[in-house]
Amino acid sequence: MTGARHLYVHLPFCAHRCGYCDFVTAVGRVDQHGSYVDALLAELEFERRCLAPDLVTVFLGGGTPTFTEPRALERLLSSLPPAPEITVEANPETVTQELARTLRRLGVNRISLGVQSFRPQLLEVLGRVAQPDTVRRAFYHLRDAGFDNISFDLIYGIPSQSPSDLEADLGDALELGPEHLSCYELEAKPGTRFTHAHGDELERQAEAMEDYFGLVVDRLTAAGYRWYETANFCRAPGRAESRDLRSQHNLAYWHGRDYLGVGVGAVSTIEGRRWRNTPRLPTYMRALEQRNRPEREVEPLSADVLRRERLMLGLRLDEPLGMAEVASVVDDAALSRLQLLGLVRRELDGSGASTLALTPRGRLLGGGVTADLLS
Repeated sequence: MTGARHLYVHLPFCAHRCGYCDFVTAVGRVDQHGSYVDALLAELEFERRCLAPDLVTVFLGGGTPTFTEPRALERLLSSLPPAPEITVEANPETVTQELARTLRRLGVNRISLGVQSFRPQLLEVLGRVAQPDTVRRAFYHLRDAGFDNISFDLIYGIPSQSPSDLEADLGDALELGPEHLSCYELEAKPGTRFTHAHGDELERQAEAMEDYFGLVVDRLTAAGYRWYETANFCRAPGRAESRDLRSQHNLAYWHGRDYLGVGVGAVSTIEGRRWRNTPRLPTYMRALEQRNRPEREVEPLSADVLRRERLMLGLRLDEPLGMAEVASVVDDAALSRLQLLGLVRRELDGSGASTLALTPRGRLLGGGVTADLLS
């Protein structure tokens, strides 16, 4: 086997848990950070054979990776294999001058900053600690440390948010000029305390999501950002910028590449199998302390499932998808109908091969169009 060239590392610890979050997280537990890193490195050693000798991306997600106790985080980063793109997720309130310099010294070259909003009243609704000035301070610490590839996460559809609030958030983000923006609609899981507190307002916001989405796309593309994936935008190459600033790690997911995930709750997809580590932190750590692999759910992936995933993920991108990869799972009648509606485009590429892509209007409608295409 050639091995996966993409590595995801999950660091679950946070200072507190946001009400809308459904990721695998653990609040505080600073006394466990060092032993958790031990467990991560032990799991990585177990799975080394799954990785290619030369990686393309490493991504540290969470949780809040930059909340991890500094010595433990430094030990982890020093032990990970190198890659051309190494991303660390960070919450603004955790980013100090010292942390920014340490991350850069240890080879991190991309930061994904959890901004969410610049409006104080919306940050309060979300339960976020950082304030607008905290975000700006973190951004300048990262710039001063030499980071020239910074991504902002923004959320829309927040209870009590208005279109003018979203417009102002986009304006504040563009004023700072990050290389990349990920803009997500708020998804609050049923039964959480967040939905109990904001249920009626969430229903009202759900009706406005399409308008919010259109506003995001119009504002960012007008500012020169490439809308390269449904929720993701990057500075487009041009006279002042020659790099491909798309998230290379996330592109691996959207292109259906193999990847290894280590850590509590982490997912891997390797050679037609997908497995998910136990989401229970004590269970995960105990297994690796005893030099065993963690408990995991394993799912064999049939060729049909892989083709369906390739269609659904590939059509999120702004690049054509080869029909040969997905023809067996496409409903031809639905394809013809969606072409007539101006939602899907089928063309020939330079080599004469048939390709499939959503039109701009089809991309705004998103997953519903793709679901209709599936046979």
